Amino acid sequence: MSLLLLFVSIMCPFCCLSAENGTLHVFAPGDIIIGGLFPIHLETSRTMLNGDASCTKYDLQMFLRTQVMIFAIQEINQRTPRVLPDLTLGYDIYDTCGDATFAIRATLELLKGQSDPHSCFLPGHFSSALPEPRAKVVIGERYSELSIVVARIFALSSLTQISYASTSELLSRKLKFPTFLRTVSSDTNQTMAIAKMVEKFNWETVAVVGSDDEYGKYGSEKLIDTLKTMNVCIDFKEILPGYFSRNESKTRRKLAELVRSIKDSSAEAIILFTKDSNIHIIMEAAIQQNLNRTWIASDSWSTSSKIMEIPGIQKVGQVFGFIFKRNEVPGWRDYVISMFNGTTNPLLQHHLNHYPPCSNPSEEKGCSLKTSQDGSKQCLDPSCLVNYIDQDESYSIYLAVKVITEGLRSLLKCDSRKCERNASFTAFELLQEIKKVNFNVNTTHISFDANGDPSIGYDILQWNMSESKDRVKTIGEYWPSGNIKLPHDLTWKMCNVTVFNCSKTCEPGYELKIQRKRCCKQCIQCGERDYSSGDGLECKPCKNDEYSSPLRDKCLEKTVEFLHWSDPFVIVLTSFGILGTVMTIMVAILFAIHRSTPIVKAVGGYLCFLELLSLLACFCVTFTFILKPTDASCKVGLPVFGMAFTLCISCILANLLQIYVGFNFDLKMGAWLKKLNQPVAVVAVIFGIQLAVCVPWLIHCPPFPYRKPSDKTILLQCETGSEALFGAMLGYNSLLAFACFMFAFKGKRLPDLYKNASFITIGMLLFLVVWILFIPIYIKTLGKYTRAIEAAAIIVSSYSILCCHLAPKCYIMVFKKEINNEHAIAEHIRKHYEQKGMPVMKS
Repeated sequence: MSLLLLFVSIMCPFCCLSAENGTLHVFAPGDIIIGGLFPIHLETSRTMLNGDASCTKYDLQMFLRTQVMIFAIQEINQRTPRVLPDLTLGYDIYDTCGDATFAIRATLELLKGQSDPHSCFLPGHFSSALPEPRAKVVIGERYSELSIVVARIFALSSLTQISYASTSELLSRKLKFPTFLRTVSSDTNQTMAIAKMVEKFNWETVAVVGSDDEYGKYGSEKLIDTLKTMNVCIDFKEILPGYFSRNESKTRRKLAELVRSIKDSSAEAIILFTKDSNIHIIMEAAIQQNLNRTWIASDSWSTSSKIMEIPGIQKVGQVFGFIFKRNEVPGWRDYVISMFNGTTNPLLQHHLNHYPPCSNPSEEKGCSLKTSQDGSKQCLDPSCLVNYIDQDESYSIYLAVKVITEGLRSLLKCDSRKCERNASFTAFELLQEIKKVNFNVNTTHISFDANGDPSIGYDILQWNMSESKDRVKTIGEYWPSGNIKLPHDLTWKMCNVTVFNCSKTCEPGYELKIQRKRCCKQCIQCGERDYSSGDGLECKPCKNDEYSSPLRDKCLEKTVEFLHWSDPFVIVLTSFGILGTVMTIMVAILFAIHRSTPIVKAVGGYLCFLELLSLLACFCVTFTFILKPTDASCKVGLPVFGMAFTLCISCILANLLQIYVGFNFDLKMGAWLKKLNQPVAVVAVIFGIQLAVCVPWLIHCPPFPYRKPSDKTILLQCETGSEALFGAMLGYNSLLAFACFMFAFKGKRLPDLYKNASFITIGMLLFLVVWILFIPIYIKTLGKYTRAIEAAAIIVSSYSILCCHLAPKCYIMVFKKEINNEHAIAEHIRKHYEQKGMPVMKS
């Protein structure tokens, strides 16, 4: 049965006409029917009076585009191996004549539940409850205005509509048009492409001409809004009637106004965003009035052969255009050449009724249409049809058929041998599968976004006004991502075009500003802190790290100030930092060698190594205050010093507590203090409190690099971030130092052979004095030496511990070994208490 349907669909499609020039309907049966809406005739004979309307202006290119759909379907049905095994595709194509009424009637016919190929029009009665439509998907319409009308109707049956040329951005609104998809980019992308070209050519003033329909009105308005955001001046905008060519008196009046606006315009380009039928009238007027301008063509007429063939079209100037990405339909040219060789497609017969082959060689002049002097029909040799093949809408139609096929293969779960499902499915199921397609057709990748728009860009065209056959040349491309590609030499040439009636360039240090005319400008000097590099560019303020040159033609970089290695102060700080680091390591080695001796135990035992490690961290931190401040160096500087010094002081405080408890003979006070004599716990608690201050400081509001600009310099420094947490860190360390000072001062009367308390008292007093003096000096110091003061304070604090607390112990280890034993300690304690008159028991 499927083979029979395949044979019938290829050889015996049905064609019916309402009249000689009436509505054309072509049907071919199949397991799955694909509908088609094509304006094979461009207009109707409709008037303001009641009466029947017939289709007029048969369009040769639209005839060929209709054949592309038939060719693509036949290719799928005949392909080996089969794309859809055991299934064939049929088609049901209607001529909408570019008219909404005809398009609606054709739409309702496609939504019928039963096939009736012998009926071209809908009967008088039509049920409001729509059954599952005969056609499962529709390719069309061409014009956005008609697609908007029929898309609302197709949505009633969830019937997928895939347009090959409707670009209005309104159709991307899925709440209104849920079943509409397209194989061309929307006007949103086209308007952005035109705007990018205007920007690339450095055009500052343009004119926009649209039409009062869904395509021209919304497209031109979107374009104007986009250009305004780019500070492009719109010299004038003109919205023509949707049917500019229908009312002759209105056309003449509106055309005269448009011509006058163009003559008086200072625009560098005229952008025409309307139908090709309107453009034909405008270009004829431009030729008559010698309007030599630069024209920008939208996709509706950028490849129109009818406009290119207008006599004298080369007088209008240069034409640039945009068309969605073009490509050649594989095998299409060969099919057109052999299209009339035995094929029984009724559309071909209909074409021959309009353009019969030229029987007399004198009637044929190349491949152009020719009308006899007696008014008979135009003739055209069938072999000349290849000259009318386009690579834009035809390829979009071909893509639409491929998209439908891919959706069917996915829905029916087909492989090269069979399909798991049969042709019993709903239009809604097919819609869901088509939305998800993602594949390549030759070199074109096709998929749909949430709005039903493909990710296909535009080709940028330039018309060749010579007599060569190649009238349109592709010179660049645009992609929806915003990238535009144009020849460098053309860009340079267009950027240096002089605006009509206006000056376009200025000397460096000046900008162009609008004066009397709407889009004319004159040169005005930039302000003191602004600059303009020339060519009339707008004066812009210099960045915070720059200042304007005397000529105001450029910005000069401000001098950046921070601590350099060559600075004498930095050399001194670095020297002391390195010396302190080396001394700390040497002390640690010496302590490790004598770790079992009484003096090491007296300093805190294993805690002294933690104290040395924290001192080493303090000395190393000072190097982060030198050179260019970075995010890391600012975060490491003060917070790490605060934590390291807290750890150091906590070790000293734990050691003092041990000494105080060991020599306290007050029984009540001694029991209480002995409970606190837990060195590890003391260090952990004291250090934990500082962590609770510094960790939130580092996480939520840490120190950060800051650029402080002045007139011609920039100071790089670190801001503390949270002033409160910085003060808490410093205050806590000062409180610990004061506690150590008090413990050490009180412990000076104890029998301490190694003078721990005395030296710690000096060290803590020195620390307190340094940081008390640091605060006013830090506040008053300006410039790059602020960080040097911080580093100096840290180095002095570290040396106060190293020299006053630890260095004397090293001296004893090396030069006073005789007192570094338990006997010497016991003897010292005995003498101390005997002098006070207290008896001492010998163990």
